[in-house]
Amino acid sequence: MIKSIQNSEHYKWGENCDGWLLLKTDSLSVIQEKMPPGTAERIHIHTQAQQLFFILSGTAIFKIKDELLTVNSGESMHIPKGTVHSIANHGVNELEFLVISEPKSHGDRTDL
Repeated sequence: MIKSIQNSEHYKWGENCDGWLLLKTDSLSVIQEKMPPGTAERIHIHTQAQQLFFILSGTAIFKIKDELLTVNSGESMHIPKGTVHSIANHGVNELEFLVISEPKSHGDRTDL
């Protein structure tokens, strides 16, 4: 089946951010997400899931432990399981990215 944000399950999260579930299984999830300018998620940890964030457009600022890292369009960031992290959009444009989690990250998140 061909999937896109037009035919996938949608949800809101954080500060008016959007997510579309492109693939939703217990062992793997692929979500396309959009963050408006000036938004950020809470610092958190996944104890079971590793994640790969692939930036489609915009610039993401990741906080990994106590380090800030800039990830641009066309680049990715791997977050191993058990890593304290968050993502933010400090830019003036929307940030769009894919987040691929193995296994799924829903239900495996602890805000710090």
